[in-house]
Amino acid sequence: MAGADPHWPTEVGGPDRPAGSRTIDELLARVRSRIERVEPAVAWGRLTAGALLVDTRPAEQRDRDGEVPGAVVIDRNVLEWRLDPASPDRLPEVTGYDLEILVLCNEGYSSSLVADTLRTLGLVRTVDVIGGFVAWTAAGLPTTGDRASEAAA
Repeated sequence: MAGADPHWPTEVGGPDRPAGSRTIDELLARVRSRIERVEPAVAWGRLTAGALLVDTRPAEQRDRDGEVPGAVVIDRNVLEWRLDPASPDRLPEVTGYDLEILVLCNEGYSSSLVADTLRTLGLVRTVDVIGGFVAWTAAGLPTTGDRASEAAA
């Protein structure tokens, strides 16, 4: 392939791949077999019923695309400490292991990994929002601060 990086393996399963390693697609499939995933409309219903919606998107995406009303924004690099019920650094909203948590990223990939991690911490009612914020907005669900829409107006 023209312009390909000669230092990047061309074959994922080639001799340089460590035994037992997985591709990200394999990892996602494994993780998703262990977690519950819900459509955005279901997540909205659960949010309005009292579940905690955690938005892990970076500030740049939230500034550009908007936010979900009622979501708690947690940077990915501190997420486990803010949501672990046993952590002294947990958020006040984290009242115990029975808390229902909905994880939202931009397109529903990293949120799957986060949901699995939180379930490992004992937050067994954690779910992943399928398609992330992109699917949320496509479903016409509420958002705030959508600068793309404001610019078009």
